[in-house]
Amino acid sequence: MSEAARVAASVTGPEWILALRQTKGRARRGRDWRDPVGNFAASLVLPLNEPPQNVALRSFIASLALYDALADVTGRPASFALKWPNDVLLNGAKVAGILLEGLPNGVLSIGIGVNLIGAPSKAEVEARAVHPVSILSETGANTTPEELLAHLAPAFAHWETQFQTYGFAPIRTAWLARAARLGDVVTARMPNEEVTGTFETVDDTGALVLNTAQGRRAIAAAEVFF
Repeated sequence: MSEAARVAASVTGPEWILALRQTKGRARRGRDWRDPVGNFAASLVLPLNEPPQNVALRSFIASLALYDALADVTGRPASFALKWPNDVLLNGAKVAGILLEGLPNGVLSIGIGVNLIGAPSKAEVEARAVHPVSILSETGANTTPEELLAHLAPAFAHWETQFQTYGFAPIRTAWLARAARLGDVVTARMPNEEVTGTFETVDDTGALVLNTAQGRRAIAAAEVFF
């Protein structure tokens, strides 16, 4: 993502940057993201001229594209699910994460990390967080970063075209069909509050909708725990 920020001013169209070795990875809220050689670390630099609320919906497009790409390389689509707002689960455990970063002049950087061959231990992740796994350990598929990108890039282009042509509605429908824990009780943690309720849907702004004891609550940004 640092390289994406460096080249953003000169990019005139979508451009993927693949790091075969990443030494300064980062995750949400400035956390470190460490991965061994052989895992997937890439960023898509995407010049946009859209309102911020539309730009933020690219997390759903990236999630769908990553779901499709991982299903393709493993042959196991039923094993994957999408965790709001930006994780991909494999057999209920975290295998990939997505990070959106706004850059100057309307450029969006979409960082994607996938545990292809290795994953952090449970001791290295936050308490209550979904534990991480790798594609190799769970499916036996030994996929290279280059192979995954060859599936991911066209999948993203497909869903982006859907979004540009038809808006968020078909993206939302497709995402919900792949959603993890839809209909289950989850907890959304925000900086000053935690909200627990039944995961009812995602609304047309991309917000998580929980049915709580106090009524329905739409949450724009949070970390979700099961």
